[in-house]
Amino acid sequence: MGPLSGLKIVEFGAIGPGPFCAMLMADLGATVIRLERKQDAGLGVKRDLRFDLTKRNRPMIALDLKSPEDRDSALELVSGADALIEGFRPGAMERLRLGPDDCLAANPALIYGRMTGWGQTGPLAQTVGHDINYLALSGALSMIGSKAQGPAIPLNLVSDLGGGALYLAFGMLAAVMHARETGEGQVVDAAILDGVGSLLTTFHGFRASGLWTDDYESNFIDGGAPWYACYKTLDGKYVSVGAVERKFYAQLLDGMGLDASYLDRQMDKATWPEQKRVFAQIFARKTRDDWDAVFAGREACYAPVLDMDEALTHPQVTERDGVVHVEGIAQTAPAPRFSKSQPDTPRPPSAPDPDLATRLRAQGWAALVTS
Repeated sequence: MGPLSGLKIVEFGAIGPGPFCAMLMADLGATVIRLERKQDAGLGVKRDLRFDLTKRNRPMIALDLKSPEDRDSALELVSGADALIEGFRPGAMERLRLGPDDCLAANPALIYGRMTGWGQTGPLAQTVGHDINYLALSGALSMIGSKAQGPAIPLNLVSDLGGGALYLAFGMLAAVMHARETGEGQVVDAAILDGVGSLLTTFHGFRASGLWTDDYESNFIDGGAPWYACYKTLDGKYVSVGAVERKFYAQLLDGMGLDASYLDRQMDKATWPEQKRVFAQIFARKTRDDWDAVFAGREACYAPVLDMDEALTHPQVTERDGVVHVEGIAQTAPAPRFSKSQPDTPRPPSAPDPDLATRLRAQGWAALVTS
């Protein structure tokens, strides 16, 4: 089930954006097989497999790609696939004789998806790094933070998952469309640095126009504006406000009990620090639930800051079936939604299956597609 049903992908086991990209594809119905190392490479943060949720929805087999037999098994799977995902340092797959030249020789229509932090070329191509480093070098980290604390780390949502996995998925699907039209495969070089740079396009425009200042909390959507910020409530929780448009800001001010003079000074940056102090004092007078009640039904661009448990049980999420429980573990349902080809409920991560490896050697992709 799902709009990618029929798409066959080989995933060479890695961490971070590669598995997340493979999960997105598998969630939407692609048949994905993950090839895992036989020996632990000591990468990432260790946890029980059932909690490693980005490995959901696809079977796994363990191979030693330095072994000629296992390398040949991997290449046989690649020869029948539509696409491949790998996330190793540049040159690693070539040394295993599973690089683009080897794989495209076996399958000329193959889409060879490469996920790295810095890209396949350039002076940093062989340099190690993680999400925070790519975010730093892209310039994005210089725009996210506070005057008091400096840069703030937005988890790995922006680099690994946004600039990495999503751009790899987008690029691979674009290349699959091209291959189906022409029969020509190609390499997709998805660098996290490139992806984050692309995400910053709007902000390059803001800076060039003079609308953005290179200082933390000095701009309209970086926490500088009083009407686009988070505030602590009486019970120690937080609320968010994002009333950019004048009509929504008027509703926000009314709910807070502030007069129209604040509306007239909405874009007066010189008064923002003082306005934020006033806003902070007002929001500190009531609990978060009290503010929820005040702004219920108001078009003020207000929302409470929920913790993860609260978010999973919010009516906006539950009424859209946005959470699934797989073997007792709550997790987000596949996204986005489709009117014609809704994906199935995800299957849990699975350990390497030696029986599947035997069937794959005998049957190839038929062992997966018909199982």
